[in-house]
Amino acid sequence: MEGLLKNISHCIEFGKINKTSPFPPDMKDQDGADELTLQALNEGVKPDQILDALISGMQKVGEKFAENKIFVPQMLMAAKAMNAAMIHLKPLFDSGAARRKGTFIIGTVEGDLHDIGKNLVAMMIEGNGYEVIDLGVDVKPEKFLSEIEKKPDSVVGMSALLTTTMMNMKKAVQLVKDKYPDQVICIGGAPVSDKFCKEIHADFYGRNPQEAVAFLNKLAS
Repeated sequence: MEGLLKNISHCIEFGKINKTSPFPPDMKDQDGADELTLQALNEGVKPDQILDALISGMQKVGEKFAENKIFVPQMLMAAKAMNAAMIHLKPLFDSGAARRKGTFIIGTVEGDLHDIGKNLVAMMIEGNGYEVIDLGVDVKPEKFLSEIEKKPDSVVGMSALLTTTMMNMKKAVQLVKDKYPDQVICIGGAPVSDKFCKEIHADFYGRNPQEAVAFLNKLAS
C-alpha cells in the first residue's frame, strides 16, 4: 500500500494525469494519478490516506514553485493530475465517507476578468485537502456574502490583477466584514500587498499559492 501511495504522490508532483498522458516523457505509458487512485480505492485504501498522498505531492509542487524551480505550466499539469485523482474521491467526501480540512470560497473581484492566479490558488488549496468553492471572475460582493451564508465556517479568498479593481476588493472586504465581522478573508494578486491588506482590514495577504495553503493549514491546526 505504501508503494502505491508513493506512486500517487509522485504522479501529482510530476503531473502524470493518466496512462495516455505524454507528460512527463519519462513516465510514458505508465499509469497516472487517475488509474492509481482508482486502484487504491479498489484495494481498500482509505480515501483519507489517498488524500494525504495527493497533499504530499502538491506540497512538493508548491515548494518548487515558491523556489522558482518550476513554473506555471508544470503547476497546471500537477493540478490536472490532482483533479484526475479527485474525481474518484469527491463522491466519498460528499457522502461523508471522507473528511476535509475546511472550506475555501474564492473569486476574482468585481470588474476583473483575470483568473490564472485565482485558479492556481484554488487548485493548490483543493490539492491540500480543502473543499474549494470557486465563484469565478467579476464576482460582486453580494455573491461572496451569499456563499458565506451557506458556508459560515469557510475562509474567503479574493483576487485582483488590476490596480483599477483594487478598490472593488476594498469594497467587498468592507461589506463582508460589516455583516460578518469575524469572517477570515485572504487577498492576493499582482498589485496587492501586505500594506494594502492591512489598509482594507483583510486578514491575510499571500504572495503565492503556497503561502495561502500555509495560512489555511495554520488555521485548521
